[in-house]
Amino acid sequence: MVPDISTGSRTYGLLNYLYGPGRREEHTDPHLVAAWMTELAPDPGRDPSATLKQLTDRLDLPVLALPKDRRPARHVWHCPVRTAPGDRHLTDAEWAEVARRIVHATGIAEYGDDKACRWIAVRHADDHIHLVATLKREDGRSPRRHEDGIRAQAECRKIEEEFGLQILNGGDRTAAQRPTSAERSKAERTGRTETPRETLRESVRHALAGAASEEEFFHRLAEAGLRVEHRIAPSGDTLGYKVALPGDRNRDGEPIWFSGSKLAPDLSLPRIRQRLHAGRPDDEPVTDHGDERVLPPARARRQAVPAAERAALILNEDDDECSAAQLVGAGELLDAIAQTAPASTRKELVEAARAFERATRSHVRAERADNRAVRAAARGIIRAGNALGKGEDGGATAMVLSTMVLVTIAAARWHSARGHAQQAAAAQRAAQHLRSAYRSAAAAPMNTMREHGRLLPEPVRERYAGTLETALPDQADVIRHEPGWDALAATLDQAERVGHDPDALLQQAVEWRELETADSVTDVLVWRLRRIANLPATMAPRRARADTWAAQSRSHPSLPPAPEASAVTHRADPHPRGPRR
Repeated sequence: MVPDISTGSRTYGLLNYLYGPGRREEHTDPHLVAAWMTELAPDPGRDPSATLKQLTDRLDLPVLALPKDRRPARHVWHCPVRTAPGDRHLTDAEWAEVARRIVHATGIAEYGDDKACRWIAVRHADDHIHLVATLKREDGRSPRRHEDGIRAQAECRKIEEEFGLQILNGGDRTAAQRPTSAERSKAERTGRTETPRETLRESVRHALAGAASEEEFFHRLAEAGLRVEHRIAPSGDTLGYKVALPGDRNRDGEPIWFSGSKLAPDLSLPRIRQRLHAGRPDDEPVTDHGDERVLPPARARRQAVPAAERAALILNEDDDECSAAQLVGAGELLDAIAQTAPASTRKELVEAARAFERATRSHVRAERADNRAVRAAARGIIRAGNALGKGEDGGATAMVLSTMVLVTIAAARWHSARGHAQQAAAAQRAAQHLRSAYRSAAAAPMNTMREHGRLLPEPVRERYAGTLETALPDQADVIRHEPGWDALAATLDQAERVGHDPDALLQQAVEWRELETADSVTDVLVWRLRRIANLPATMAPRRARADTWAAQSRSHPSLPPAPEASAVTHRADPHPRGPRR
């Protein structure tokens, strides 16, 4: 059950919407289910003689009775309350009880207070009601509704349990502020898929991802096309900032500004400064981003993998401050990957980054913890630019996404252990989107590796099966029946050809934790092995194998000569050792 409190200035306008057909004819049978005094509240939905004007006048009476200078500018309190998808439909009597409990909990109209605010509850759909109140009591005072949103949420959790509804995750006041009803309505009218608040929050996050300095952060905001204003102290120092979307204006034609703190708690300028300086020694200079060497997109993604792996490891330890810092860095890394993703994975990665944003914030603070490595990885990806999603870029993207799935799983577990229900759920949603993006990115490179693996001579495959049995005795049989086993065998073969010991290499790969949480252990091992052994993120298709082998032979003279292009890749076991039994 979700309450969503906002305030406005037009009682009649809100009632006209609630009793109207809705924007898509979705309102059916609008009517009152409860009111401050039922006999005094006309119901235009059920009483043919009642009008919206009459109901407006009754609600507004305590406000209009005051001198104009004492009337609040935004005197209308609005709180839709919606059950979760799949919940049973409540009766009118049950919704009436819900309404009375929420106006009591929020301070709008406490039980037994005959001087409380006037309010009504309108139902025009099966799954929700709208509470409307005017914010002056009968005695002319304002209601005590401090933290009314928090109190409404707490009451809803009690109602859910008592009514047998889904019990939703409780908040901890670290979430970003949701768009108001007015903002959502304006977005619909103007054809936007999201509100300016949401667009700006994502744009500010993107500008912050991997930024090395405050100057670079503001430069990125300007490059993104946002309007930016700074709040300057008399000394000339910047105290804060606000942003606006070009073209988003109020009735007076002025830009609609949002300060960083109104977008999200961690996007205020003081919090951004803490993030930019966290973990950096006082004497370490800020890097001039114009002097940095820009890596190719595939190389930048490969270099991000160790930092992501380290973040996953830290999240399994007991240092909460360091873990919180890694979550922030992982959020920036995911933002960077999403910004530069190829079209084939961009939608899922954008959704993953949006979901994980909630998992980066909790009451565990990390002002001095070091997350430079993962933020530097995000920076490298941003500066490298957009990946193509093919060839080496596609393989490197799959490599980093495989690791980011494990990071989000570790984040969900870390939050769950600390009772951070909303953050844990957000991390789990991010993991689902990442899995979808990974499957898309990994399809081509994994298929090519499987093709090579299937063509290995059976004695060679058996020998690598023995290597697997030694490294993972409890999982070896399952792994050999996974679709990725052929790719794993091909990777071990390729690593051995360039001089690695397959036994030692695989043992090194399995020593990293998190294998038990992977959807496919073979996929995780393939990408770890390719990174550790410094193998290309992709293998050439079979028709190009001879050219690739020749190039490898020039780099590694110890390799055997390339086979005939028309021959089967392995006519005989080229390795000096016989198969293991």
